Amino acid sequence: MKFFIDTANVEAIRRAHERGMVDGVTTNPSLVAKEGRDFRQIVDEIASFVKGPISLEVVSEDAEGMMKEARELNTWIDNAAIKIPMTWEGLKAVRMCADEGIKTNVTLVFSPNQALLAAKAGATFVSPFIGRLDDVGHIGMELVESIVQIYSNYGFDTEVIVASIRHPVHVYEAAMIGAHIATIPPAVLDKMVNHPLTDVGIKRFLADWEKVKKK
Repeated sequence: MKFFIDTANVEAIRRAHERGMVDGVTTNPSLVAKEGRDFRQIVDEIASFVKGPISLEVVSEDAEGMMKEARELNTWIDNAAIKIPMTWEGLKAVRMCADEGIKTNVTLVFSPNQALLAAKAGATFVSPFIGRLDDVGHIGMELVESIVQIYSNYGFDTEVIVASIRHPVHVYEAAMIGAHIATIPPAVLDKMVNHPLTDVGIKRFLADWEKVKKK
């Protein structure tokens, strides 16, 4: 399973990268806005050490505008994946990107049918937003399970990025289902390493070692 880091904070990405946990990065306009910095500068810094896909999102609502942005963003770095929203105009842009060899990440996916359309349009990645589904009373991970099954049925090359992850259980469930990728906020990644029994075990080992040293 691949881990993408879901942030535009360069230092947070760098820390995760130093731990060997970064296979790619996902950004969006909201994450970029939080940083209060020039978007191009952020992207260049991330790409200086992350060699996997880096998702950069378009903001146009029509296919022509999306394509103009996609072509421009794709020139910034060699490993760009253009995030395109799940709309008919978006799907038109995804098909054109596929024809031009531009990698795409179809975002804001909330149903199996949307994921099927994205794959047929030639999307490189598709991002079901499970946390937002959980927020409105649906079981988000059931969507991931359906998408993985549909893609397996028909041999689609599109990879599933489990997005809107809120806690470590989401990562575990995505891995059990067999999703290709989880895009994980840095805070959730930090929580994944922690367990109280690990802490207790380390304390006991160190206490025993102090006894050995005193002999």
